[in-house]
Amino acid sequence: MAVFYSPLLTHYVESNAFRAAMEAETAKGLHFPQSRYSPIRRTSAFTAQSESFEARNGEKAMKSLDGRGITATFDPLGVFVRQWRFTDVRVQSGDVEIQIYKANPEAVAPKPWFAIFLPNRVYIKKIESEQANITWRFRGERAGFFGTQLLITPHGPDFEYVATRGRLKMPLLPDLDLRRAHLLITKTLLTIYDLDLASDSDSGESIHAQANADIGKDKSVDLRGNFNQVPIRSWLPAEWKEHLAGSASGDLHWAGKDPKLESSSGEGSLRVSNGRIDNLPFLEKLAELAQKKTFERLDLNDCSLRFGWKYPKIDINNIAIEQRGKFRIEGEISIEERRLRGTIRLGLTREYLDWLPNPEEVFNRKQGGYLWTNVRLFGTIDDPGQDLSPRIIELFKQSPGAYLGLLFRQFEGWLKKGFGSDH
Repeated sequence: MAVFYSPLLTHYVESNAFRAAMEAETAKGLHFPQSRYSPIRRTSAFTAQSESFEARNGEKAMKSLDGRGITATFDPLGVFVRQWRFTDVRVQSGDVEIQIYKANPEAVAPKPWFAIFLPNRVYIKKIESEQANITWRFRGERAGFFGTQLLITPHGPDFEYVATRGRLKMPLLPDLDLRRAHLLITKTLLTIYDLDLASDSDSGESIHAQANADIGKDKSVDLRGNFNQVPIRSWLPAEWKEHLAGSASGDLHWAGKDPKLESSSGEGSLRVSNGRIDNLPFLEKLAELAQKKTFERLDLNDCSLRFGWKYPKIDINNIAIEQRGKFRIEGEISIEERRLRGTIRLGLTREYLDWLPNPEEVFNRKQGGYLWTNVRLFGTIDDPGQDLSPRIIELFKQSPGAYLGLLFRQFEGWLKKGFGSDH
């Protein structure tokens, strides 16, 4: 073993010839056509350092790899089984771009005759980095886990990736804290063993997912997930953020013969706790008509539904939305190629129907403290229709006095807005 402490060995390890050999062998071991180290410096009998490493155009799961501040520990016993064996590779920071790949035979370069006496394979037990970015392309944009602690370990000819901490940035999603991700990419399968995310990793919320995606001849996808106490505002379109609030919980199952939306089907559930709806022009108008300011803000005691889809149809059922003592909505809705169909049951307490003349003619069923009516939905999601408004208008036609009272209330509201309520 004294040879490993020899100055001659140090000279060889730090030579350009050794660096070139390690570049070639590392590229082969990690399935890159070539790689490049900055000068290698020996720091002890079995460790060496290099300021940087880079490789491009990977032939398997890793498309590119950049490392900075690399320290590697060499296992001398590997020489006896013809391996450059590294028990530990640590990277201060780095970037890994991963990809879905097709299996292609790797070219075998010719070797000199004396190669039979040299190690013929690089074996890396693990690669660790305290600060790494794992990225991929999604919808033409760069997505991935950023600023994460990364562990890469061999899995046959491929590699497993375990990431903890950092942030997930991906088109169509808000930025999320990463608690843990464990995944494997092989020539036939992408496996997400575990994905644990949250808007704030110090909070009680959680988003969990597991998935399998075949990437050989079969392109099928199967994803299951569940989420708990996730604030909904960060997931909403900008125009809805100021109107809706609450925390969402539920589950989701997505499956398809390929990743395309057109081939997908699935089901799931959604439940919103501490739900709130406010600052909507519709509610403000309803409050004005009914002379009930409390209509301007709805605090939901119940908000839940189930959904399922088989492209292009979406079914939403078991709908339950309620603010106790004010209103409750139940029903089912279906959407197919943007066409809207469904029936909801709307219940209001008698107090919130005082603005209507003879409300029992429309809300003609009494149950659970509410007066109920069925509302039929039709049209499209861009131009929805319902049959409740014509029935309410008919009530006012039958009661001209109530209609005049409604007009006077509208006129009174217009005067207050125009000249101030203190006059």
